[in-house]
Amino acid sequence: MADAKVIPFDDDRSRARRRPGRPEEPSGAGNGGPAAVRALPGAREPDEAPTAPTAPTAPEPAAAPETAGAGRAGWERKLAGGLAFLRRRVTGEYEVDEFGYDAELTDQVLMSLLRPLYEKYFRVEVKGVENIPEKGGALVVANHSGTLPLDGLMMQVAVHDHHPAGRHLRLLAADLVFVLPVVNELARKAGHTLACAEDAERLLKAGEVVGVMPEGFKGIGKPFSERYKLQRFGRGGFVSTALRAGVPIVPCSIVGAEEIYPMIGNAKTLARLLGLPYVPVTPTFPWLGPLGMLPLPTKWTIQFGEPIPTDGYPPEAAEDPMLMFNLTDQVREQIQHTLYKLLVQRRSVFF
Repeated sequence: MADAKVIPFDDDRSRARRRPGRPEEPSGAGNGGPAAVRALPGAREPDEAPTAPTAPTAPEPAAAPETAGAGRAGWERKLAGGLAFLRRRVTGEYEVDEFGYDAELTDQVLMSLLRPLYEKYFRVEVKGVENIPEKGGALVVANHSGTLPLDGLMMQVAVHDHHPAGRHLRLLAADLVFVLPVVNELARKAGHTLACAEDAERLLKAGEVVGVMPEGFKGIGKPFSERYKLQRFGRGGFVSTALRAGVPIVPCSIVGAEEIYPMIGNAKTLARLLGLPYVPVTPTFPWLGPLGMLPLPTKWTIQFGEPIPTDGYPPEAAEDPMLMFNLTDQVREQIQHTLYKLLVQRRSVFF
């Protein structure tokens, strides 16, 4: 299989990517012409040259009654699009950025796989997604819970499917994600990267929306008795990163993830042997075997709060520990307050 083309952030093309399903146009230079492009997450193209008002295609009036023929034509288009997608995969005629993000694969495959879980299983309700800026960098800071990190994936679908400007969320993930086979490759393809200040700052300055969950394993692996109680937010590194990049911080509160795997115990000895932060014991796992790994179908709400601007601070503000402490505490309190408010409004864990 041919390698994909890597698009560096400092290249003009880093702000654009191939439009899936559109053929390349011929050109006299290089190997074939440039593909039709659209803006990468973080900036939307100003509507490509307005396509001349598309007059209804001539055959349409006659084809209207032939619903069977129209349906067959639709399936043929989908099949042709699928085959074109597979051809690009095999020949390497697709693009990834320097972090391995494959926008086409994410849009057409990964989001399609996560969407049934998001829409039908967890029935996620999204609020305030418009608080994420329509363009430019932004740092989304959320609570973390649920034993397995499904909350981050559901937050990614929420931004992808509901943001008015069609933004993409690039999550910062723990080291463990990038040492697991298969998971490592999928995480890179979906746009995630290592949770380090350098990667985060570079993405933010490139105009991306970056997501971080500062509680880390302390949040995702906390016992069920401590549900919806935020753990320590590290040392405020995410605030320092936002200050250096001059981007707003968008607090995000997620309700519903705490109950998908109620963690009533932790097999610490087994966790040490496996090199894992914890091995959860839940009412269904390990007692029901593989069946016990199914998450409970809870009802989720994801709310994005009012952004906290950072561009008004001087450059040296990122080195001020008191300012970082105050901003970290402000973000944490806003998330915690919203969690309590959403819990009061919730009718049921499952409905």
